[in-house]
Amino acid sequence: MCPGRVICKLLCSGEKEVDLAVQSAKAAFKIWSQMSGMERSRVLLEAARIIREQREEIATLETINNGKSIFEARVDIDISWQCLEYYAGLAGSLAGEHIQLPGGSFGYTRREPLGVCVGIGAWNYPFQIACWKSAPALACGNAMVFKPSPFTPVSVVRLAEIFTEAGVPKGLFNVVQGGVATGQFLCHHPDVAKISFTGSVPTGIKIMEMAAKGIKPVTLELGGKSPLIIFSDCALENAVNGALMANFLTQGEVCCNGTRVFVERKILDAFTKEVVKRTQKIKVGDPLLEDTRMGALINRPHLDRVQGFIKQAKEQGAQVLCGGDLYVPDDPKLKNGYYMRPCVLGNCKDDMTCVKEEIFGPVMSILPFDTEEEVLERANNTKFGLAGGVFTRDIQKAHRVVAALKAGMCFINNYNISPVELPFGGYKASGFGRENGRAAIEYYSQLKTVCVEMGDVESVF
Repeated sequence: MCPGRVICKLLCSGEKEVDLAVQSAKAAFKIWSQMSGMERSRVLLEAARIIREQREEIATLETINNGKSIFEARVDIDISWQCLEYYAGLAGSLAGEHIQLPGGSFGYTRREPLGVCVGIGAWNYPFQIACWKSAPALACGNAMVFKPSPFTPVSVVRLAEIFTEAGVPKGLFNVVQGGVATGQFLCHHPDVAKISFTGSVPTGIKIMEMAAKGIKPVTLELGGKSPLIIFSDCALENAVNGALMANFLTQGEVCCNGTRVFVERKILDAFTKEVVKRTQKIKVGDPLLEDTRMGALINRPHLDRVQGFIKQAKEQGAQVLCGGDLYVPDDPKLKNGYYMRPCVLGNCKDDMTCVKEEIFGPVMSILPFDTEEEVLERANNTKFGLAGGVFTRDIQKAHRVVAALKAGMCFINNYNISPVELPFGGYKASGFGRENGRAAIEYYSQLKTVCVEMGDVESVF
């Protein structure tokens, strides 16, 4: 593993290449959409089997691709094949309904695929996001053209190969490479039926604008600045574990991270002391080593951006309780890597930039609170609404708090658990539409209503 070095070079797909990919997917869609759900199910199960058997190889590729620890990459790959298995299970059960009407007449609905769907992925979970988007799309009978982030272009190509090995029609899952221009060609293409995007709010706004010109449905999974609320009656060790999970997975580069950690004042000192102690023990370094728990950030500009947030936080009065500095591993091969020590900020206030803006790095902001009513108002005082969490032994309080949180994904006494069976998505500026669970079927299919008259038409003319 040699961070900071070029691992491959890829040509960006221009308008011609994008059109070829879409036309290829369109031709494959004609075959795939006519297959039964059970036939599609068998192909998806075979793809899941290949991923499961090649888990180690794909996880290693993903670590090189992204910089996250091999420990985490294995979890990502497991979630990926589980996602394919889940939607393989649903593929054969997709159906409409029959409605009896007066006089023996009746109506029925058909759940039909959309056509060629576009998936645009982010660089933090490249392989997993591609599976999250492609599994429900293919289960419903669609084709997909997928554009990974130009920062992590490699592992999705392997997914395309796996789908082909599993038996999908040639061109059903196509990959195009590139940046903004390639994405624009995809969004404007007249034969694209739907766009699913994971990424930043500004880019999501632009994609929505482009999709609107073609009346294309979109699913947007955007950024977050999620609250994690720690009550004094929590199990402290579990809450600390939750806070670490909510802030430091994938070097903190996770959209639903609970980076605003609200701690009831009664336990502020004890909680902070333990969080700092645990954070300082996180092993940073070569992500391919088994004991590494935090690898390299995605690139130098992003590392500089995260460092800029920490610098600004200090200028605004926050206190760096640990970390925040660059980390240079002993191994000379890693000296150019984009490493930093995970950071915990104390003395934070709600109006600080580090508390309001998404940093997308390993930076936790701790904020004290006194009452449930107060913390809920502060927790919801954000343009984002992707996730939220609460730690307490009082189960009534737990359900009361998550009911009041304006967020699409909530956690009680855990954090950053994403079973494929559960829908995932946000409120407010964090986007709309859902990935995973049965809910995703609604966003990759459309309903056709058929009304059948069994008697003569009664004309009003």
